[in-house]
Amino acid sequence: MRKRQLGLSAAALLAAFAAWWALTEAGAVNPLFIPSPRAVWAAFVEIASSGYKGSPLSVHIGVSMMRLGVAFGIALLTAIPLGLLSGYFASVRAIVDPFVEFYRPLPPLAYYTLLVLWMGIGDASKIALLALAAFAPLYLSVVSGVARIPRDRIQGAQSLGARKWRLFVYVIFPSVLPDLFTGIRTSLGMTYTTLVAAEMVAAVSGLGWMVLDASKFLRSDVIFAGILLMGFIAVVLDGLIRLLERNRIPWSGKE
Repeated sequence: MRKRQLGLSAAALLAAFAAWWALTEAGAVNPLFIPSPRAVWAAFVEIASSGYKGSPLSVHIGVSMMRLGVAFGIALLTAIPLGLLSGYFASVRAIVDPFVEFYRPLPPLAYYTLLVLWMGIGDASKIALLALAAFAPLYLSVVSGVARIPRDRIQGAQSLGARKWRLFVYVIFPSVLPDLFTGIRTSLGMTYTTLVAAEMVAAVSGLGWMVLDASKFLRSDVIFAGILLMGFIAVVLDGLIRLLERNRIPWSGKE
């Protein structure tokens, strides 16, 4: 069954690529809007060998991943403990929830201008924007995970002497791991989509900035190459999280 699904996915990708190649080679679409696979590959080779606007491609990738990694690390360190406390103590949730529910639906660019005013136009404001984008889905997934823990499990641990931090470390945290990994995948996706918005203002490097800068010069081949590269990196990151999830919580989905 798994092989059949992989085969269908591969066939769908090949069909999409064949349609793209056929339409562009036949001249059915303006190359300004949809460049051919050959032109996109040439643009990728160009920026991979010569860089883009004076910086190697590895620098653009590294800067974007640094902003993403630092922001996601901040979100992990804050959202997980706060989510555990909010899920277990209703009073903590009553204090934190209004703030999370208020800013969560806001478009990132709506409050990014405030972050720039407070933190400047450097990496600090960009990392803060990405951390805020990652925090809400991660926090909510942990809160939801705590709420789903059977009460008899917690009461059973308490009857055996588990109190305070031991209850969180040995019972609650392991129980929310499946929801936590789901939240990590969702949160990382949200953060990644916000990366372009974070690099729109006063950036001179990064994958998001490269795509936006190429759009000013109508370099649709570079835009396509950048988007495909960003998509590939996102698939790799998601695959690594799935692999970690299978290794650390093999019981997930089998309860």
